[in-house]
Amino acid sequence: MDDVLNRAVWRLVQLRPNCLGVASRNLARHGFRVFCPVEETTRRRGGQFVSVRAPVFPGYLFVAHAGHGAPLRVVNSTYGVSRLVSFADAAPAEVPAEIVMGLMARCDESGLLNPPDSLERGEGVRIMSGPFADFVGTVETLGPNERVWVLLDLLGGVTRVAMAGRSLQRA
Repeated sequence: MDDVLNRAVWRLVQLRPNCLGVASRNLARHGFRVFCPVEETTRRRGGQFVSVRAPVFPGYLFVAHAGHGAPLRVVNSTYGVSRLVSFADAAPAEVPAEIVMGLMARCDESGLLNPPDSLERGEGVRIMSGPFADFVGTVETLGPNERVWVLLDLLGGVTRVAMAGRSLQRA
């Protein structure tokens, strides 16, 4: 199966607003392989912090076409799809399979993007979830059980905060 995906031609599809689920289902019905990596982020709703899964590339979806099944022109007419991404030559642009395979390798079964394998001391990181979401800090130390100590610049002073490595992303 992996060999088939490596040989497949991957394209990038621009979606209509709020049509990720609809477009994914319809493209899969036409026989296309669909991939949309997601990440867990924290958003504020009604004065509370809520953890949500959001696409890494909002409004876009990777589609594999191995040359068999439905023709590529079917993608543009699929409900929920705005268009295939193309450039000056008007032919739909191909996404290198290595990029898509690399993203798939970092995702779990549900498509959730896992954190980088290792963070290093002194590296800049962005906090993806929790009360400090969207803050940027510096890795101070790496502890056991994926615990990472991050230095944050808060209110004119440096504060040391413990975080799960899963909630951090390289800045």
